[in-house]
Amino acid sequence: MATITALKTQKRNPNRINVYLDGDFAFGLSRLVGAWLTIGQELSDEKIRQLKSQDEGEVALQKAMHFLEYRSRTQQEVSRKLTDLGYEEEVVSDVIERLNKNQLLNDGQFAQRWVENRTALKPRGHRLMAMELRQKGLGETDIQSALSEAPEDEELAYQAMKHRFHRYAQMSYEDYQKKAGAYLGRKGFSYDVISPVLRQVWDEFQDEMQSSAS
Repeated sequence: MATITALKTQKRNPNRINVYLDGDFAFGLSRLVGAWLTIGQELSDEKIRQLKSQDEGEVALQKAMHFLEYRSRTQQEVSRKLTDLGYEEEVVSDVIERLNKNQLLNDGQFAQRWVENRTALKPRGHRLMAMELRQKGLGETDIQSALSEAPEDEELAYQAMKHRFHRYAQMSYEDYQKKAGAYLGRKGFSYDVISPVLRQVWDEFQDEMQSSAS
């Protein structure tokens, strides 16, 4: 057994304390983990191990929350980040569970916001969006639920081409069809969607040109 002889707030981080056992510095702890410690209290080796384990979990949780400050993340992204930082699977799983419990992680909401952002700012096909979400570790249920709220591919392809048509306006229809079609293909749209959308946008442009000239 070791006796706590001092508890001192860390100078660089007031949310942590240094624990001294039998007159010597032993380890640091989160204030939350060490809140119940008192000077004169005796700690067994097992209790010390438990305290260090709890502290590791708290530090991992704080790192995960810091990671979430910049933007929403999926469970897989947070898990991968903590794993890359060297945390064991048990610690990572516990952090993910706590984040979910406090509604700081929600893959369903992430998928929905992500699809909304993509369709508004960078339109692309359902097929490509589904692939990107799978790469982020999202499950099929969350993916399909989010995509069910998105516009159909025809509308998305139309919006994507309207935003970009100025790049092709001076081309022949054949060159436009080839280059713009390749672009929409890279955005995850099928030929059955691409072909009529290209014609629609081209015809609208021609109508606008004729109206301006008259």
